Amino acid sequence: MTAKEWYKEWFNSPYYHKLYFDRDEQEARQFIQRLLDFLKPGPNDRMLDVACGRGRHSRILAHMGYDVTGIDISTDSIRFAKQFETERLHFYQHDMRLPAWINYFTFAFNFFTSFGFFPTRREHDDAVSTIVKSLKPGGAVLFDYLNVHWVEDHLVHNELKTIGNSQYEIHRWMDETHFFKKITVTDPSLEHAQTFTEKVAKLTLGDFNDMLSYQKVQVTDVFGDYALNGYHVRRTPRMIIVARKR
Repeated sequence: MTAKEWYKEWFNSPYYHKLYFDRDEQEARQFIQRLLDFLKPGPNDRMLDVACGRGRHSRILAHMGYDVTGIDISTDSIRFAKQFETERLHFYQHDMRLPAWINYFTFAFNFFTSFGFFPTRREHDDAVSTIVKSLKPGGAVLFDYLNVHWVEDHLVHNELKTIGNSQYEIHRWMDETHFFKKITVTDPSLEHAQTFTEKVAKLTLGDFNDMLSYQKVQVTDVFGDYALNGYHVRRTPRMIIVARKR
């Protein structure tokens, strides 16, 4: 698995979804409800879920009555998500770096650090461009990203997790520009252990502001956690950015 494309294999793995998304559905609903209370979307507003995975957040938004489109690079994830499609819920396999819709959505969401995976800044700029161009004038984009400075101060280097019959041995480290996570999975169904290595860029609020302002999008709000409390450079675990298209 090349460093450039680690996300393609890992995001298609069922163990990725077990590790990250077998979690409290109510927690996700509460977070999205807080966002909607803050953003106040209209009943006819269209929403884009960028890097939607198996469509967890997309399904919640659609259940709340909105027209939602989810896109993800993972073919297997989209194949799974498509079983939930309705007239107001749509899923497509798509790479966020490539052009897509133009002036179509009122809101675009990128949840759960589903960004920062590409090997170059140019590719991240391309992804931001795709998302911004998909928005109508006056539309809003939300990036739910890790707070680099908080993670640097609280990095847990070694961890062992057991989920069902699967065991995850996790080793974390960092350099000046990226966080790394090596995940070794053992499971009775596997003949040999499987190993995946994540690589996520240390993108700061300044980096996002630069990428967004270049696309003529203005950051309006930054939150520090899923309760939508204020962001602090050292004290809050998340960096949830809301920006508006001019």
